[in-house]
Amino acid sequence: MSEVGIHKKWPAPAKLNLMLRIIGRRADGYHLLQTVFQFIDLCDFLDFEILDHPEIMLETPLAGVPPEADLTVKAARLLQESTGVRQGVRISVDKRLPMGGGLGGGSSDAATVLVGLNYFWGVDLAEEELIRLGVHLGADVPVFIKGQSAWAEGVGEVLTPLDLPEPWYVIVMPPCHVSTKEVFSAPDLTRNSNPATINDFIKGLEANDCLSVVKDRYPVIRQVLSDLTKFGKARLTGTGSCVFSAFPNKRQALEVKREMEKKWQVMVVQGRNQSPLHEKLAQLR
Repeated sequence: MSEVGIHKKWPAPAKLNLMLRIIGRRADGYHLLQTVFQFIDLCDFLDFEILDHPEIMLETPLAGVPPEADLTVKAARLLQESTGVRQGVRISVDKRLPMGGGLGGGSSDAATVLVGLNYFWGVDLAEEELIRLGVHLGADVPVFIKGQSAWAEGVGEVLTPLDLPEPWYVIVMPPCHVSTKEVFSAPDLTRNSNPATINDFIKGLEANDCLSVVKDRYPVIRQVLSDLTKFGKARLTGTGSCVFSAFPNKRQALEVKREMEKKWQVMVVQGRNQSPLHEKLAQLR
């Protein structure tokens, strides 16, 4: 049953890629990936005002991004067109995740729209059907729909849930945005890594095949990696720009933050295996 009204503070969590391999390319140009996603307790928050007419509106457009090109609007319209629902929505986004940081902000916002409107419009598509829609919006969208840390393959839609440690992360945000499209179209990007297994990851495989391309093109990220390596193993999430390192407790993470923030913008977050989006949805059911 659909619900007209306002529904506030629906979380769209960030993610980290704990490893990333590119093992091939499909005929349509999409890269075949192997990656490990883990959520962190940093979120955008979305408000939905469900309308009794089919208009889709974004109250908080991003600078330089036309509403029709925004992933939240695309997600709402995709669900609407795929199901024939006649209701609409007014969306507001409290944007807290950095753009171009590799934390999945736009993809997470899109997933929250699909999951939220699936409920509020009374569409009630199964999770697998939402994931099939989500992959058209981006490779990171399916894991946010699934709502659990996972090993991902294909173009991001083949997911195996993982129960990972939930360490504290120091995340450094360099003063630059990385274009994912630029990285994946780079001629020097490794596209033929040998396929790995979950067991390889558990044994310590943490390589990111995008790292060398990003370091070559963004000297500031290379410098952040060097600085953070003084305190722990520094890794790039996705195509970047954010760089992170894991610590066993909050105290150690805060100590590193105090040192790193003398030079860089830094935050401390905790890993989460369960998405707060799904925790919120469970409260309604």
